[in-house]
Amino acid sequence: MFISIDNVTKRYESRGGEVTALEPVSLDIETGEFVSIIGPSGCGKSTLLMLLSGLLRQTGGTISIAGKTVSGPYTELGIVFQQDALLDWRSVLQNVMLQSDIRRLDRRRMEARARELLAMVGLTGFEQMYPHELSGGMRQRVAICRALLHEPPLLLMDEPFGALDALTRDQLNVDLQRLCSDLGVTVFFVTHSIDEAVFLSDRVVVMSPRPGRVRAILPIDMPRPRRLTMRGSAEFTRLTQAVMEVFEKEGVLHET
Repeated sequence: MFISIDNVTKRYESRGGEVTALEPVSLDIETGEFVSIIGPSGCGKSTLLMLLSGLLRQTGGTISIAGKTVSGPYTELGIVFQQDALLDWRSVLQNVMLQSDIRRLDRRRMEARARELLAMVGLTGFEQMYPHELSGGMRQRVAICRALLHEPPLLLMDEPFGALDALTRDQLNVDLQRLCSDLGVTVFFVTHSIDEAVFLSDRVVVMSPRPGRVRAILPIDMPRPRRLTMRGSAEFTRLTQAVMEVFEKEGVLHET
């Protein structure tokens, strides 16, 4: 087992008193698995991701990655957020190389890898351009390359495509699926989109409203590589409806 989340809880102190973000959550993730976490706003999806990164500490329970307990910032991972957070004064290549600069990795080897990653996401020829010259989708591709430069076994993604238009989001879904398959990376993906979760994932974890609890874990058995046209299939519809049924039971979705 690559990731083990065992009875993890998270509570915050606020002016109004203690707030429970996560009630006991348990989840195991295998090496190379793509797992999406979906749930309503405020259910603790991003909190769980931050606990995995070690940037937040849980109130109770344990988290381990590759057999090691997470007790502080975990460095053998990459993170991509909704905002790309590219540095405006650095070129595309320099932004990707930021990981190398911070970690003091072999520059020649890392530059070769950076160019390889940029080629994998269709950005060959854009290495010397600056963030303001790129579209939103291109900027997010650069952010993904930056997160993967140091060859992490784990990629955490917190609604990375949420701010993009529908067509760009669809293309990035296809690109991400191919990239993760080629690299064999384990992905923990937070999203609000049912279609996106089903299209990308090996399993979809459905969370309840706050305090967040795991209400269902749905295996997605559709063959890979997946094409966007598969979203019109009966199996895809069945799986998205299964997620919606969980939300209906939780009162997140309801007919008027």
